[in-house]
Amino acid sequence: MQSWAWANFRELDGYQTFRYGLFDELNQLIGGCIFYFYPQRSAANLIFAPAAPLLPPNLETEGMRLLLNQAEKLSQGMGLYGAIALRIEPLLFKKPDWMGQDFRRSPADIMPSETLWIDLSQSEAEILAQMHPKGRYNIRLSQRYAVETIFTKEDTAIPHFYDLFYETAQRQGFLSEPYGYFIKLCQNLFRENMAEIGFAKYNGEILAAILLIYWGESCTYLYGGRSERAKQVMPVYALHWAAMQRAKQLGYRIYDFYGFSDDPTHAYYQFSRFKVKFGGKITKTIGAYDYFFYDCLADVIMRLLR
Repeated sequence: MQSWAWANFRELDGYQTFRYGLFDELNQLIGGCIFYFYPQRSAANLIFAPAAPLLPPNLETEGMRLLLNQAEKLSQGMGLYGAIALRIEPLLFKKPDWMGQDFRRSPADIMPSETLWIDLSQSEAEILAQMHPKGRYNIRLSQRYAVETIFTKEDTAIPHFYDLFYETAQRQGFLSEPYGYFIKLCQNLFRENMAEIGFAKYNGEILAAILLIYWGESCTYLYGGRSERAKQVMPVYALHWAAMQRAKQLGYRIYDFYGFSDDPTHAYYQFSRFKVKFGGKITKTIGAYDYFFYDCLADVIMRLLR
């Protein structure tokens, strides 16, 4: 979400993006942040910084001060629909000192703060060994059925992916992004080699599909879907195992399942029961925090009361 290509994609969905770099005395880029803003007439607006900021070591406080100044100037320049706060979500496991007392825990996170990581720096044998026995069994079962897997950046794959994604969303009762969202996402990220669609096929029929995002040292499973047909051949297990192998070969260190919860009341619980079959480590970042622009609050309150 802090890549140039992702920002270009979000602009197609109506977001305004503001891209800032932090430079040292040699004019070398050492940190920065992409701000996202989606103006709404009937709500208090926010400036978002998902997976950010990225701050240079030993200069975090100064870097954050500079970014806050820019965010506040942005809000002041937005007129009636200016933001009341900056919502940041640094990928940190402990709240840092540079956040101080001015940042307050947000009521909602932008990204899942809890997720499941598979360490791809291990050998394939070690990755299999740390899986739940049921996960290893299902992978081997898919191999006995000769389930095929393919990965592609071709635009022609998007409708096949979406058919399975939408079918799964309807079956399991969760909201699905519209088809156009995936057209824009894939076309922008495919050409930057930042995304791929993976398929699992049995007897020539596509039974499962996933959308992978490549960024930094991680390969992230962002979306997926599966058919109800031929579930006994375990196509989803074949596909995730192939995706891990592929990401490892490409040099990525982490396979990120993007969202996890062992709370039975959580929306991610059913997905998490599947994901945990692959083993891995549950990681939890600090989540989102808000910095309020108090000078803008009165104007926003008056606008909402009109």
